Amino acid sequence: MKLLHKDIEKDNAGQVTLVPEEAEDMWHTYNLLQVGDSLRASTIRKVQTESPTGSVGSSRVRTTLTLCVETIDFDTQACQLRVKGTNIEENQYVKMGAYHTIELELNRKFTLAKKNWDSVVLDRIDQACDPTQRADVAAVVMQEGLANLVLVTPAMTLLRAKVEVTIPRKRKGSCTQHDKGLEKFYEAVMQAILRHINFDVVKCILVASPGYVKDQFTTYLFNEAVRQDNKILQENRPKFMLVHSSSGHKYSLKEVLSDPTVTNRLSDTKAAGEVKALEDFYKMLQHEPDRAFYGLAHVEKAAEALAVDTLLVSDKLFRHQDIPTRSRYVRLVDNVRDNGGTVRIFSSLHVSELTQLSGVAAILRFPIADLSDAEDNSSSDED
Repeated sequence: MKLLHKDIEKDNAGQVTLVPEEAEDMWHTYNLLQVGDSLRASTIRKVQTESPTGSVGSSRVRTTLTLCVETIDFDTQACQLRVKGTNIEENQYVKMGAYHTIELELNRKFTLAKKNWDSVVLDRIDQACDPTQRADVAAVVMQEGLANLVLVTPAMTLLRAKVEVTIPRKRKGSCTQHDKGLEKFYEAVMQAILRHINFDVVKCILVASPGYVKDQFTTYLFNEAVRQDNKILQENRPKFMLVHSSSGHKYSLKEVLSDPTVTNRLSDTKAAGEVKALEDFYKMLQHEPDRAFYGLAHVEKAAEALAVDTLLVSDKLFRHQDIPTRSRYVRLVDNVRDNGGTVRIFSSLHVSELTQLSGVAAILRFPIADLSDAEDNSSSDED
């Protein structure tokens, strides 16, 4: 999603102009839209015309309308979003108050106005428009004195840092200056990694170079992690993967990403994270069943008790045609996040096991022994 314009007043009223760039952006838009909002977008309208002779014909014209949103229809299979409402701005083809349905299109901008933009909705826009949120993979392409740190998203590669350090040549009988230069270079690359890589999102960090630079750098990196007691680097060590590249320039990333071993590793990054979360849930269910619950009613009760440490939820639940039902899941996610819990939204491509758990499950911070018994009635009511 691309943000073209954002104008929010102090009273939280205002509007944003967005361009959906991929099918998934329609899902984000579906989550942003609410009944009573104002939506301005380009649309096709069938218009009747009368010729001088009195014959009546019809033609289809493209025009821009502003609707007061009344119904929102999202096609989960085709990722198509249709919004129906009444026209609230003067238009040569459509009378004020007349009904019309706008089908939002990819790569065509729309403007959404609300009387109240709350923090949750604004966060969702930031997430939809920030490509780093989707960057599962990071890469450090390097050679002596030069390193490029890149985030890799499904659609593009984003250069986040370029490190250049002059390294003195080795002299006969003394390598001191050379070694000091290398250490300064490695330190700068390490700081770039800590500053620009979100380890909660990134599942794999490729370190690529010609020769042994990548090996020497990773040895330095993890020795420093131990020396400085840097838990983030130590815990994420398995995510680092060493690969050969012909140089440290950004263009070498293409050959790195086409390496078959890299391709195999990257194809499973998101799925692997989901599998691990599910494994943790099932282990907890087996060994400490009072700290593992599934089903909406049970998980909501646990969230109300501020007990949810990790929430596992299928993205299909947010694509529910029934707005109140969808809103219920959104509230659950917001509640868990607001109270310091972790939320894992599973891709519908990898949620077969989660679907068997009603699409929602939770690992708790502390056991709630009587939750299952107390909620049996709620579960049966829900069914």
